[in-house]
Amino acid sequence: MQIFLPPEVEALLQRQLKSGKYHNAVDVIVAGIKLLEQQEEDIYQGRLGELQMEARIGLEASQEGKVVEGSTAMAQIRANLRLRYGVSDEV
Repeated sequence: MQIFLPPEVEALLQRQLKSGKYHNAVDVIVAGIKLLEQQEEDIYQGRLGELQMEARIGLEASQEGKVVEGSTAMAQIRANLRLRYGVSDEV
């Protein structure tokens, strides 16, 4: 596989090599890919945590009898949209 890097990326790669932390360009690229993978995992875990928290909130509301039927909820959402943005019922 051949990879053509923009000059600024090539300069960063060269700086990393000169630092002595990496033996070759492949090691630098692998480290960057691992960081990207970790970042994506962190984002996924963060969103998963948010969804779990929202599910807990919903469960607690349900257990406390603070939920409404879907059609009622949609009617409330439409009414709020009409009031806030002047949106018609076709939403």
